[in-house]
Amino acid sequence: MNVRHVPKTWRTPILPRHASRNGKDERAFPDSAMRIVRQKDFVTGLLYIALGVAFAVASYGYRMGTASRMGPGYFPFWLGVLLAAIGVMVLWGSLRLHAEPEKLQRWAVRPMLIILASVFIFGAMLETLGLVLSLIVLIVGSSLASPEFTWRSTIINTVALIVFAVVVFVYSLSLQFPVWPTFIAG
Repeated sequence: MNVRHVPKTWRTPILPRHASRNGKDERAFPDSAMRIVRQKDFVTGLLYIALGVAFAVASYGYRMGTASRMGPGYFPFWLGVLLAAIGVMVLWGSLRLHAEPEKLQRWAVRPMLIILASVFIFGAMLETLGLVLSLIVLIVGSSLASPEFTWRSTIINTVALIVFAVVVFVYSLSLQFPVWPTFIAG
């Protein structure tokens, strides 16, 4: 392989200079590197990409089928691809050429744990407490995690969501949820 020696001055581009407002010479072409402006969106995009790739890879263990005759791996695969594509768009939206970066704020761990505990208690108590009382625990518990918590809005949300859940899941879809606790309904 014949490699010719290239002088160092030929390898570095010579860019025109101009005087800036502060009197210093600066390159006419500013730094064109992309910067992470919104770290929250960047991390969210990475999470979507990771979950999408995981779904797509995990679905390869199942038969794919075709669009007209879908196999059990078809929907999870395309859902993973779509999730990864959304992640790329969110990640790309967090990058800018010339902007001030926005730092990632601290995670609110306490509200996250309260909501997680509310969902866990709902799932654990659904069979014994029934749908209505379990939803009360879920909605009130999750509402307590919000800094804008008020009893009035929590009661309105609770009543509306209980009516919605009973009408949709019990009467419309005929799912076999116990509506009331076993010690009341028998």
